[in-house]
Amino acid sequence: MTLHWVPATDRTDLLADPVALAVPHIEVVEVAEIDPDLADTAAFCERYGIALDESANCVVVAAKRGGETRYAACMVLATMRIDVNGVVRRHLDARKASFAPMSDAVELTGMEYGGITPLGLPDDWPVLVDTHVAEHPRVVIGSGVRRSKLAVSGATLAGLKSAEVLPLAG
Repeated sequence: MTLHWVPATDRTDLLADPVALAVPHIEVVEVAEIDPDLADTAAFCERYGIALDESANCVVVAAKRGGETRYAACMVLATMRIDVNGVVRRHLDARKASFAPMSDAVELTGMEYGGITPLGLPDDWPVLVDTHVAEHPRVVIGSGVRRSKLAVSGATLAGLKSAEVLPLAG
């Protein structure tokens, strides 16, 4: 099955509300409708013929220090594992860092689990973009909902207002 990519601003019905608000301010974002049962990366890539190294996952991390919890989004290629307890924890100056509970990630982002994307996240969240993602000409990412995917350049992700590029894989 092939994907039909269109400008995301033409199909905001395929985006979570916070993503729809962010997209007009971001350079060249395309959206394609997919089967929501195939939103998980491996199933999506297999069904739609997208290579795993062309797909990037957005992982929400909860970083804790001194009774305070801060959140960050981490973008890493689907072929890589993020070093949450090393690189991410140190970068966020946290005593402990872990994947945020699904319920927290969904509530705080206003997006569906399995579709969370760095576009439209709360302004005070850092978006940590792995160097491999930042260098990629085009990656497929979540759209905030499970029924579609976005395509953007790594440079677009690296250029987000709260983005920081660093090697995230361990």
